[in-house]
Amino acid sequence: MTEAVPSYLSPTGQEVVFLLLGAVAVGSALLVVMTRQLVHAALWLVVSFGALAGGYLVLTAEFVAWVQVLIYVGAVVVLMLFGIMLTRAPIGRSADLDSGNRLVAAVVAVATAAVLVTVVIDGFRTAYTPLKPGAGGAEALGASVFATWVLPFEALSVLLLAALIGAIVLSRTDIPGGPPPSEDASPPPGDTAPPDQAQPSSPPDQTGGR
Repeated sequence: MTEAVPSYLSPTGQEVVFLLLGAVAVGSALLVVMTRQLVHAALWLVVSFGALAGGYLVLTAEFVAWVQVLIYVGAVVVLMLFGIMLTRAPIGRSADLDSGNRLVAAVVAVATAAVLVTVVIDGFRTAYTPLKPGAGGAEALGASVFATWVLPFEALSVLLLAALIGAIVLSRTDIPGGPPPSEDASPPPGDTAPPDQAQPSSPPDQTGGR
């Protein structure tokens, strides 16, 4: 059911909150691709996903909002952070994250955004649905996920677990097949050199003196 489009000069409180959440999502998404620190990029991704979840809540889609938080923020981003730590990836500022194609990427992003905005405005110019709280669809969606799509759901959980185990195996040096320890690594404090690497003692006095 559609109603007459109200004036854009008098937005409702829900529309203002939705616009603010959209601005936060877009701004944090830009920071994800512009920062040169991998951990900061993952944290800004958390902010972007959180803003999207808030937008779903404003649209009275609470099930999709909590799935956004649990799956993307609570699983994917956390898995990325654990993968960074377990594989000993560089977490500081890195110049390798800048590909040098900023101009091309900016042109493609602006063109894609212009096409999407044009299509949305042209397709929903005269359609307006008021944001009214409803009963929600958590019951129907939950029954569909855990009845029809339960096998892909469990397969995805096994895939994430396998990725985490693989990161642990690749980062361990005491497991056969793992990366060898670096040659320039100094031994930890308190370790003594092995017997075959001990310093040779001074040769005995050959002068015959007592």
